[in-house]
Amino acid sequence: MNIDELVNRINELARKHKSEGLNEEELAERAKLREIYLGNVRRNFRAQLDSIEIVDGNGNDQGGQRPLH
Repeated sequence: MNIDELVNRINELARKHKSEGLNEEELAERAKLREIYLGNVRRNFRAQLDSIEIVDGNGNDQGGQRPLH
């Protein structure tokens, strides 16, 4: 399932939850989909942080002096 399908299904379950409620199977599916989505967000955020290069005013790499995580 790609990210767009994942978000669409999460939103579909959210709308159903507001209108008529969810059964146990749908609640479990919603929880699983949310964890998958959050895992993707965390991985993407970590990748962005890992790609940041810290340089001083002269363009010298300072990354080894201040770890980001």
